[in-house]
Amino acid sequence: MIVSRALIPALLVALPAYSAEPPKAADPAGKVSYYKDVRPIFAQHCNGCHQPAKPQGGYITTSYADLLKAGERDKPGVVPGKPAASYLVDQIALHDGKAEMPKGRDPLNPIQVKLMTDWIAQGAVDDTPASAKTVPVDAMNPPKYSAPPVITSVAFDSKGEFLAVAGYHEVLLYSAKDYKLVSRLIGISERINAIAFSPNGERLAVAGGSPGRFGEVQVWNHKKEDLLISAPITFDTVYGISWSPDGKLLAIGCADNTVRVLDPITGKQILQMGTHTDWVLTTAFSQDGVHLVSAGRDMTMKLTEVPTQRFVDNVTSITPGALKGGIMAIDRRPVVESVRTVKLFGGPLKLKAPKRLQKIPADTPGAVPKLYDEIISAGADGKPRLYKMHREVKREIGDDSNKVREYDPMSGRISSVAFSPDGKFFAATSSLDGKGEVRIYNTDTGTKIVCEQISGPAYAAAWSADGKTLASSGFDGKVWLHTAADGRLVKEFVVLPASKSGAE
Repeated sequence: MIVSRALIPALLVALPAYSAEPPKAADPAGKVSYYKDVRPIFAQHCNGCHQPAKPQGGYITTSYADLLKAGERDKPGVVPGKPAASYLVDQIALHDGKAEMPKGRDPLNPIQVKLMTDWIAQGAVDDTPASAKTVPVDAMNPPKYSAPPVITSVAFDSKGEFLAVAGYHEVLLYSAKDYKLVSRLIGISERINAIAFSPNGERLAVAGGSPGRFGEVQVWNHKKEDLLISAPITFDTVYGISWSPDGKLLAIGCADNTVRVLDPITGKQILQMGTHTDWVLTTAFSQDGVHLVSAGRDMTMKLTEVPTQRFVDNVTSITPGALKGGIMAIDRRPVVESVRTVKLFGGPLKLKAPKRLQKIPADTPGAVPKLYDEIISAGADGKPRLYKMHREVKREIGDDSNKVREYDPMSGRISSVAFSPDGKFFAATSSLDGKGEVRIYNTDTGTKIVCEQISGPAYAAAWSADGKTLASSGFDGKVWLHTAADGRLVKEFVVLPASKSGAE
C-alpha cells in the first residue's frame, strides 16, 4: 500500500468523535453484508489473535480470502453456503453455555452469531466496495511510503538499546547506538498514536487503531519481533499509553471519554473509569502504581485509585474558565531527593526523603498516607504546568492548590512532555502555523534551553536512558537528536524505510 502523509495529530484530537456503534441486525430484507455487518465483528472480537502478526491456530480473519482457508486443524473456516461445514461457526457457537472463540473473552452475542451464520448461508459474499479494497499490510507486504510519515510518538528503552518510532501500520525500531533501522513491527492498526517501553525494557506497548472502526493495544517482544498481545478496545483509536512502574499494568485513554487499564500479559481489561467528559488523550501512573492520572480534551486531570477503581479527585482546578484548552500530554516526575515542607490540616511537616518514596506518617494530624508525586501537564494553551498529584489542603472553590508552578509558554499547542530520567529537566514539543519548537526546561528553576534546527511542527519527545540525548520528531518525518546539556543538534534522520534491514 502506498501511504501519503497522515493528518496532523493536533487536528485529529480536535475533531469530534466518530459515532461508530456495535454491529446491529441485518437489513429488513435479511441480506447480511460482509463489509458492513460481519467485518466489524471480526475487527472487535477476532483480529487481535488471528492476524498476520499473530496467526493463532494458523487462521487469519483480517482479510476475506483468508477466511475461506483452513487453519492448523485442516478445517476450512468459511464454506460459502454451508454453515454446518464452516469451522468458524462451530467455534463461535455455544456448547454447554460456552464458546471456543473468542478465546478467553466473552462469547459473541446471539445477534452476532446469527449474522455470521446467515452471511455464510447466503453464500459468504465479499461486498467490500472497490474503493475500500486495498493490499493487506503485514510483514510480507510492509507499508510503502510516498513521503515520510507524520511521527506522533518516539520512545527510548531503559537499557539504552533501542529507539522506537511510530509509523503507519507499524513501529520502526532503530538501534540507539548508530540509529540504523533494526526491525519493523507491523500490526493491524493504521494509526499509531503512542508507544512506550516497559520499565525493564523487555516489552513495547502500542496504542492506536483505525479511526471510526476500532482501537487496539499491542504488546510486543520487540527483540524477537513477536506480537504477544493485540487487544481491541472501543470503536475508535486509543491514546496515551503508559506502564505502571512494576510493569504489571497498562493504561490508555479512549475517544469514548473513558480511561482503561489492561493486563499486559493477557490483554484483559481490569479497570474502566468514565468521569471524563471528552476524549482522554494521556495517562500516567503514580510511583507506587496505586493511582492513575488521566487528562484530555475536557481540560482536566483526574486521579483514580486503581485497586478500587475509585475516582479520587480533580488534580487541576474545578473553577469554570480556570483552564484554557485541552490537555494533550502529561508525565510523572521520577524520584528525586528533596527537602519539602508539606502543608497539612494539622500544620506543616518537614520531610527529607525521595519525594515519591517517603510516606507521610499515618499518625500525623490531618494526614493521609500518600506518596509525593508530581505531574507535568501541557496542551492547547502552550503553557507547561507542574502539579502535585495528591491534594494536601482542603479544596476551595476557585483554588488551584495542587499547582506547583507554571513555565514560560511555547508557541502554539504542546503535544508532548517528557521528564529526564533524573526528573531534573523535562522536554516539551509544540507546533503552530507550520512551525515547531522543542524546549528543555529545568523543572525546579524554570530556565530553558531551546533545541536548535527544528524544521517543522514537533509532536513527540523522548530521553535516552542516560539522560544525555533528547530525541524529538513531528510532521516532516524527521527524528532530531539533541544534546540535553545545550540543545545542540547532533544528528537527524528521515524515517523512510526502504526494506526491513535498511532506511533511505
